[in-house]
Amino acid sequence: MSRMEAFIGQLEHVKTPTDIQSMIEALQSTYSVSNVVYHALNLDDQPFAALTYTEDWMQQYQGQKFIRVDPVVKRATQQFHPLDWNKLDWSSRGSTAFLGEAINAGVGNQGLSMPIRGRNGQFALFTINNEDNDASWAKFVKENQRDMLLISHHIHQKANELMCRQEEDIYTKLSMREVDVLTWLARGLSRASVAEKLQISEHTLRVYIDTSRHKLRALNLVHAVSIAQSKLLILP
Repeated sequence: MSRMEAFIGQLEHVKTPTDIQSMIEALQSTYSVSNVVYHALNLDDQPFAALTYTEDWMQQYQGQKFIRVDPVVKRATQQFHPLDWNKLDWSSRGSTAFLGEAINAGVGNQGLSMPIRGRNGQFALFTINNEDNDASWAKFVKENQRDMLLISHHIHQKANELMCRQEEDIYTKLSMREVDVLTWLARGLSRASVAEKLQISEHTLRVYIDTSRHKLRALNLVHAVSIAQSKLLILP
């Protein structure tokens, strides 16, 4: 079982928002990174954060209104895809000064952020960062970006389950495993490859596909994937 699969398995047993904080701290240790951050702006119209930044840095960020010059936040609100901090524009005086302050506060010089958009206008940002050189960080991103995509989605779903009012439309409530199945199939993997990746039998895979189709009221698998993507139930 991979690190990602083990983490998601443990996440399924989380019962309280405080437990999400513990899982974020465990993720930091598991992947040996400087920090892990999950920040949702509007879960049930309220913000929620689980992170490993210091309290001093969070107060400094808010007090000096760094959000106005933070390139990560600016780009994250404009796109769906993961953001490698190396590919962002840090050239402005404000952004350069902000990055220096962040590094001094223990924020890694390298980072990867995943924007998360849910139903009803939800927005969250999942970030990992580390102190690393460009070559080592590029290798880490290549090896772990897909893990982080799935983990970020699962954390967001768990936070929704614990903090938001129940959705009336029960047919759109996919389980974490159903999300995994549709996500990998949407990316072009064969059924056999998905079953192998998720360490389940092809028979079990068919069960997840059938239950997903039923919940989404889809005519077939292609229709189910299309519906799930349009409702932002699975990652692009």
